[in-house]
Amino acid sequence: MSKASYPLKLPMSVKTAAQRLAKEDGVSLNQWIAVAVAEKIGSVETAADFLRRRAGDARPADLIGFLDRAGDAPPSSGDEPSKAS
Repeated sequence: MSKASYPLKLPMSVKTAAQRLAKEDGVSLNQWIAVAVAEKIGSVETAADFLRRRAGDARPADLIGFLDRAGDAPPSSGDEPSKAS
């Protein structure tokens, strides 16, 4: 397996938590971060593959019928869009 080096800057709170978890797992911080990144890649790629298969040959224009039937009712209480800060 070839390896590459990458300088990583983390917020101190994230680094501290990662160090604690790495220590609990009995691995180095570097190994713990490498595994965490690999897990994230796996979950993102799995989700993207699932959604791609689920969408099939659907195209944005295929959704117009659904949007036309959605109506113009305001969102239910608690479903309002959040205001940008």
